[in-house]
Amino acid sequence: MEGLGVAANVIAVVDISFRLAEWCVQYAHDVKNARTDIEKLQKEVANFQVTIGQVKSLIEGPGGRALQASRQLGSAIEDARSTLEELERKLQPSTGRKAMSRVGWRALKWPFSSKAVEETIQHLARSRGNISFALNTDHVLPVAAGAAFDSHAEEHNPTCLPDTRVELLDDIARWIDDPDAKPVFWLNGKAGTGKSTISRTVAQLRYSHGDLGASFFFKRGEVDRGSLDKFVPTLAIQLAQSVPATALAIKNTIDTDPTIVGKSVREQFDKLVREPLSKASGAIATLSSLVIVIDALDECEQDKDIKLLISILTNTQILRPRLRVFLTSRPELPIRLGFSKVKGTYKDLILDQIPAQTVGHDIFVFLADEFRRIRDDFNITVGDERKLPSDWPGQQTLQTLTRMAVPLFIFAATVCRFIDDRNCGSPPMQLQEVLNHRHKNYGSQLGLTYGPVLSSQLIKAPKDKHEQIVRDFRAIVGSIVVLASPLSVAALSQLLDISREIIDIRLDALHSVLSIPMTFNSPVRLLHLSFRDYLVDPREKEKNEFWVDEKVTHRRLTSNCLRVMRGALRENMCGLSFPGVRRSTVDRLQLARCLAPEVQYACLYWVYHQTVVEYEQDDSQQVYRFLSTHFLHWLEAMSLIGRIGESLDILRSLASWLKGGKCARLSSFIIDAVRFIKTSLSVIDEAPLQVYSSALVFAPRKSVVRRLFEKQIPSWPSVRPQIKENWDACLSVMEGHTST
Repeated sequence: MEGLGVAANVIAVVDISFRLAEWCVQYAHDVKNARTDIEKLQKEVANFQVTIGQVKSLIEGPGGRALQASRQLGSAIEDARSTLEELERKLQPSTGRKAMSRVGWRALKWPFSSKAVEETIQHLARSRGNISFALNTDHVLPVAAGAAFDSHAEEHNPTCLPDTRVELLDDIARWIDDPDAKPVFWLNGKAGTGKSTISRTVAQLRYSHGDLGASFFFKRGEVDRGSLDKFVPTLAIQLAQSVPATALAIKNTIDTDPTIVGKSVREQFDKLVREPLSKASGAIATLSSLVIVIDALDECEQDKDIKLLISILTNTQILRPRLRVFLTSRPELPIRLGFSKVKGTYKDLILDQIPAQTVGHDIFVFLADEFRRIRDDFNITVGDERKLPSDWPGQQTLQTLTRMAVPLFIFAATVCRFIDDRNCGSPPMQLQEVLNHRHKNYGSQLGLTYGPVLSSQLIKAPKDKHEQIVRDFRAIVGSIVVLASPLSVAALSQLLDISREIIDIRLDALHSVLSIPMTFNSPVRLLHLSFRDYLVDPREKEKNEFWVDEKVTHRRLTSNCLRVMRGALRENMCGLSFPGVRRSTVDRLQLARCLAPEVQYACLYWVYHQTVVEYEQDDSQQVYRFLSTHFLHWLEAMSLIGRIGESLDILRSLASWLKGGKCARLSSFIIDAVRFIKTSLSVIDEAPLQVYSSALVFAPRKSVVRRLFEKQIPSWPSVRPQIKENWDACLSVMEGHTST
């Protein structure tokens, strides 16, 4: 039946689902030894009927034609149909059993094991989720890539091992199931205590349990994961997949108000999460609780956003299903202040207060498991004479490492990665290196965690090379830890003006603290934020020879960003055929060739790096030189990458940095540039080259931008418009702004 249209497939799926429901009823009557499994399957089939019924209603409605044209929805429906047909084949009794049933024998035999039932239910649930997802993504909700617990970005990050965190996980489970519990569980602890591992475990357990609504793992320095810009839409998309009954309400919200993703976070949450759940309560009556997991709230970069989110989450009243929000963070001041204003609405637990004996047990279990894996992997690759004994490294060594680690799981994880890193040496050599450092005075546990890793870069190098190695480290790794968004080795090489070979060599010994992909065009990432904390901590300056001066690094990155942009930005950099070419028609490969990742990074973040350092006169001069030459080129590039809207905030940030009468010439330019962008934002966003024609043509005669770039006004307009002398006083009430 391949090739049927969406409408025909929907009708077929409706028919099959009703037949499956009838089979479930018959099996429930005839088979007594699989009652629980039959009821579970029956419930999932009923849920599927609700979802497909909603799709049928939508297809028969006003927007049905557009839905029938959706390839994604068509693929999801076709996949669902195949799944249901396979299930029906298995439920149908053989010919012989049919004959026996006609003469009165109770001939039906349940064809599934309990495990097979669970797998079938999960497959059906995924199909429902895919259908709901297709309904919503056709309306383009922006998603924060990598934020969900089961995303590719989180794929290799660990969950709790069996027999670890037992009491804590039980406590969380009881809180979820308790009808009288507070809506928010705040788990807080200092860096490296295992909060994210617990979050992933809770998300995985609740997903298996069937009551995970959504998850969001904040991560500073990752595009879209360090702010609330895409937080609610990301939850909504996941919600439509995990609770398909919400999909229709979410779709209706987007249909009614296509600008919802630009509204306040509170309104987004009300319209895309709270209201859809409330409206779907009848269809999900069997679901008593719904869990949302939010990890590392302290890595949300705006303090005001942190407080806002705490306020929203602790004031969400959804009676059924009960919404339960599991949230982790460091005990940073903005978070403590946020929770202090909503006392009585949350349950909290401080990881640091868990008895050291319990933490020590869990770390010991982790170390034993990791060393078993390291030993086995090593033994596979070496001859018999080098194989490690089955009891390596021994109970006493494991206990020593455990004492060194408590209470930091990140110590245990980093040490294991370091010992497993064959670029540095064999596991016994690496282990001895760690043990040799236990008596050194690092001044902190993070020093003890990362000290051996950093020192290993110098051990095999001649003394006369040490200074160069440290300089390279500060230039390369120092940049990696302060970047606003991670970059690949290839992009880093271009941005830092350092050869790829040198970067590769310097990163080879750092696999235990950095995620270094095999492909040169995938980004290098921090494995844990505490590595950055340690490197830039001013208190470590005298003790850590690899200490990174954050301000110096930001200043260097600003200069590098400006250098990269000066070399790459020019008029019509993508070679568009005429000024009216729409951005949406520019091929992605063409864009990547014209605006390499390091150029895009520079366009987006040069002001970020500039404004975190203290003002110096030379800074304003180099910024003015760049803007007075490349301002229009920069706007064209921002439009091409779909981020022109951010140019206003970028310039406002620069203006704030200049407050106090610093560099009047640059300040005047920025004020005028903001007005210039506001006037033509929608035009430039749609057609990048319009920045040189209509935007410049219609700028007032006394506009600073117009006077600087007047020579770039094209000669082809035969009739020049009447131009005002100055900007309109009510200009700022444009593009969604309501006040000057």
